[in-house]
Amino acid sequence: MSEAQLPLKKSGVDGRVQRSKRSRQLIIEAMLELINEGVLIPTAQQVADRANIAIRTVFRHFSEMEQLYNELDARIRDHYIDLFRGGDRSGSLAQRLQHAIERHANAYIALSPIILATHALLWRSPVLTKNYAENQHKLRNDLDDWLPELAAVSAATREAVDAVASFEFWHRLHVSQGIDKDNSVKLIVGMISNLLLSDTL
Repeated sequence: MSEAQLPLKKSGVDGRVQRSKRSRQLIIEAMLELINEGVLIPTAQQVADRANIAIRTVFRHFSEMEQLYNELDARIRDHYIDLFRGGDRSGSLAQRLQHAIERHANAYIALSPIILATHALLWRSPVLTKNYAENQHKLRNDLDDWLPELAAVSAATREAVDAVASFEFWHRLHVSQGIDKDNSVKLIVGMISNLLLSDTL
């Protein structure tokens, strides 16, 4: 093989690698789009149709859907963690609690399709089950950072606070019961305040 042929071969290989990366990206983007539109458990065929690729291409990159769930979760993890980070964590307990629940509410609204899709898939996805548990632990630690006073409450009160501050409770109020965002936040803040107050009596 002459030296003149080598760049052509390398270019061909590079082209295939780039096309493969592009196909993989299209698959992940298609999966995320479908979930955000309310298709909580997209099939491989739906993903292929949305990405405008053959279904065999989906399975060439992801031999099983579990692999696709795992990669999608890895791709968006930093984004959804960032939605909970930050915020003004100074001020009185009442101010910090208000800010924490408002920040959680905004994150829950933005991530609702992803969280609901995760719930729908937990029964069959060990990867998502593990990642979901880790994220719940991070949320608990984040609330401790907002409210250091939680370190002094009883174990029962701490668990109750977590339940009231959870996505599941938020979704029940905001979606199932149709309570608007501001009033849902107000209810949650009031309930947590009452829990903390009753614990000190």
